[in-house]
Amino acid sequence: MLGSIHTGLALVFWGLAIVAFIMEAFSLVDVLRRPAEAFPAAGKQTKKLWLIILGFATLFGFAAATLYLNQLGIFAIAAFIASVIYLADVRPALKEYGSGGGRRMGPYGPW
Repeated sequence: MLGSIHTGLALVFWGLAIVAFIMEAFSLVDVLRRPAEAFPAAGKQTKKLWLIILGFATLFGFAAATLYLNQLGIFAIAAFIASVIYLADVRPALKEYGSGGGRRMGPYGPW
């Protein structure tokens, strides 16, 4: 019985690691799409710093989700927290500056 509980918990934590990795990868892609000028204009750290932070976060998240490395536990948690900070604080502040890509914003959306 103890083995089945351990296996069940391992599957739950693996699922959480997969979800965290997806969130970290989404954050990294979102940073890549934002114009560099929007970060200082919104009063946030530079795009380069967020690329470094979320690049390492995605790397640690991938390692935690695929390699089952328990030694990465604290790094995987820190990576998840970095992604949450970006998604909850930085991304909403950058929304008004658009996603870059050369599109212009009109009063009703991109054109």
